[in-house]
Amino acid sequence: MSEAMHIVLDETAMAAAGQGNILASRLIHRAHAEPDWFLYAPACALVEADRARPGTAEHLAAMPGITVLDLDLPAALAVARQQTWAAAHTQYVAEPTPDRPDGAVVATADAKRWDGQPVRVLDLAP
Repeated sequence: MSEAMHIVLDETAMAAAGQGNILASRLIHRAHAEPDWFLYAPACALVEADRARPGTAEHLAAMPGITVLDLDLPAALAVARQQTWAAAHTQYVAEPTPDRPDGAVVATADAKRWDGQPVRVLDLAP
C-alpha cells in the first residue's frame, strides 16, 4: 500500500502545464487517474498564472484531477505577511495539515525561487 501524494502547483507550474510541459502533464494525468494522487491549485497562484498566460485559470479549473483551493482566513493572514500572494498561498497550502501531516510538495518550473523556503520542491524544468 502506498502513501498518498499531495502536490501543490505554483504559478510557474500552472503556466508550464498550459505550454505543454510533459512533467506537468504527467502530474495532471496521475492526479486524475490514481486515487492516492492529489493536485492542488492555490487560488492566488492561479490568478498569477492566468495573468502570465491568459486562459490558464479556466483551463486548469476545468480539469477533474485538480482541486482549486480558496483563500480562507488563515491563508489570507499568511499571505499578508509575504511579498507575493502567489508564493505565499502556495507555501501555505504546502504546510502540514491534519489531512496532510507531511505537507505537500511544491511543483514548480522555477525551483530556485523556493531556495531557503521550508518546502519540498518538485522541479518541472526541462
